[in-house]
Amino acid sequence: MAAYMTIGDFSRATRLSAKALRFYHRVGLLEPAVIDPVNHYRLYESAQIPEARMVQRLRSLDMPVDEIRRILGSTDPAAGAQAIAHHLHRMEQRLSETRDAIAALREMLTEPETPLEIRRVPALDVVIIRDSIELPQLGAWFTSARRDLRAGLEAAGVDAVGPLGGLFSTELFLHEAGDCTLFLPVESAPRAALGGRAAFETLPATRMAVAVHQGSDHTITRAYAALGAHVAGRGDSAAGPIRETYTGDAPSGVGTTEIGWPLIEAPAT
Repeated sequence: MAAYMTIGDFSRATRLSAKALRFYHRVGLLEPAVIDPVNHYRLYESAQIPEARMVQRLRSLDMPVDEIRRILGSTDPAAGAQAIAHHLHRMEQRLSETRDAIAALREMLTEPETPLEIRRVPALDVVIIRDSIELPQLGAWFTSARRDLRAGLEAAGVDAVGPLGGLFSTELFLHEAGDCTLFLPVESAPRAALGGRAAFETLPATRMAVAVHQGSDHTITRAYAALGAHVAGRGDSAAGPIRETYTGDAPSGVGTTEIGWPLIEAPAT
């Protein structure tokens, strides 16, 4: 005959409170082995202690109750281990995002001045990739487009003569779907075919307000805020995409990003 433990003894063995044990019973995670039909006391078996510890650990990692129930009810240990591994990966991603948010908040507390200037940017010969995407795809699209750009240059035997740049439409952020572009400057049109989705193009000359951001993409909002406020004060914002230019390990790592906000052409003097 199994030796039953009172809820008090089971609580001491698992460090789970009576309130927690009642909750787990109610949601079907950790049901008592027996409920006394006379006094309705919950009784547990010592064999349930490992299961209780597993529930406690998974809940401490914010795993949803339904997911824990599926893991505990699974007859496939490998599937349960995979579900736990996926949840741990989500937790690691959340931790990374939290660290980035903390870093950005600390920067806001100090808020160093963002260098700003008005610049006339000449026409630029580039090898370019243009696409329309949804905003959640931006990171993956950026990585693949950068790889394809460099592959196109290599296929044509052409060297880049300037840093990587991007053009991002207002709609991409306003409506979470829109046009985005990645380009590398070259001296002139490649004589050989580029292949793939890369093409040769000449970007027109333009007048821009430029902010210089030192750091990673996670803290770039400060520079965008300063640039937007500056252009609003000038009153000469123009339609068109924002241009970013990257040096160092930007934008995925620490480096320098120049952000160009298009301006209305100044009247001739």
